[in-house]
Amino acid sequence: MTKFPFEERLAQLRELKKNIPEKIARAQEKAIDAAVIVAAEMTPPNADSKLVGTDMRTGGMKGGWARGSQTYSEHTGNEFTVILGNNMDYAGYVNDGHRMDKHFVPGIMVNPQSGLIEKIPGYEEGDKGKGMMVGTKTSYIPGIHAKEYARIEYEARLHYELGKMLTED
Repeated sequence: MTKFPFEERLAQLRELKKNIPEKIARAQEKAIDAAVIVAAEMTPPNADSKLVGTDMRTGGMKGGWARGSQTYSEHTGNEFTVILGNNMDYAGYVNDGHRMDKHFVPGIMVNPQSGLIEKIPGYEEGDKGKGMMVGTKTSYIPGIHAKEYARIEYEARLHYELGKMLTED
């Protein structure tokens, strides 16, 4: 029986089809890694930050992008999943912005040397009167929108990686 070029090409395409899920998964992993880097770069502490609370200087939220994101691809059928997230409980407020009503916060003070808000050394839950009023200078704290910029980076990088995948042998 004579094989026509069409049949040979069809066999090649069937072989290539087997590798598509792994290639998509690799492209997603590269894209989410790039997105996590962008989100972390935009998160305080960084050179552009005007946010100056205790938790904005420790780098906890910056590291939260790597800890809270799923950087490997899971796929079921035709659905591929990665997660860009931050596991810090205040991440949504920093990312999206939030209202700041005047209220008393126990356990914090303004450090006289640095002028920054810090936790009171030795403060224990229930210490009456130890703390300060916040929300007196501004009523709204704008967000940094790191997740949105990271998503843009993810989509651009995924588009690039999938385009590369199509041109590979």
